[in-house]
Amino acid sequence: MNVTLNVNNVNHTVSVTDGSMPLLWVIRDLIGLTGTKYGCGIEVCGACTVMMDGQAEHACVVDVTSAVGKKITTVEGLSSDRSHPAQKAWIENQVPQCGFCQPGMLMSVACAMNAGHHGSEISKEVKNLCVCGTYARIRQACSKL
Repeated sequence: MNVTLNVNNVNHTVSVTDGSMPLLWVIRDLIGLTGTKYGCGIEVCGACTVMMDGQAEHACVVDVTSAVGKKITTVEGLSSDRSHPAQKAWIENQVPQCGFCQPGMLMSVACAMNAGHHGSEISKEVKNLCVCGTYARIRQACSKL
């Protein structure tokens, strides 16, 4: 079956064998945007967070047919030049260590900002896990948004 998804303001038509295929695998394997990561697969860690119609969604549990007709933004779509305020704050505060969770973390922060949250409110909204434990730098970066 062919499905068309709007990812980062570009329509992508992909062929999937099953409409229940997780959006994560379509984004990574079929569209080729590898910023969105697979972490736990059960909606706990947040490494796979994308923005769908302005809301944070875990791409590991959203089936591809549920994403048709929605505007999907991945970390690659935040900005082409790292000018999104969350990206600037991450760079300024040297947030990442290993960086694996950071795309999902950035997307959760961007979604919280999109919902009108600012500063420490953002930190309370973001539930993503970071194995390296950069939470202090994450909170510091969020406090400036």
